Amino acid sequence: MAERTVTVESSHGLHARPASLFAQAAGRASAPVTVTKGDKQVNAASILSVISLGVSKGDTVTITTDDEAALDELEQLLATDHDA
Repeated sequence: MAERTVTVESSHGLHARPASLFAQAAGRASAPVTVTKGDKQVNAASILSVISLGVSKGDTVTITTDDEAALDELEQLLATDHDA
């Protein structure tokens, strides 16, 4: 499993729109994807699970998957301010 720790850049964190983009991208991955904040790990393909993490701008999360291409895409999504 590969993992990356990323700082969330969206001005309002992972609320509905960026969480939806993130979950959709995770759902397209060729391997399961999890996202972790603190001690809580969830299925990244579930928008409700992603929102339940309560991720704010500047928080760091860890993405874990065996799909390197998906990992690159998910990292880029989190590093982009979707509220700008």
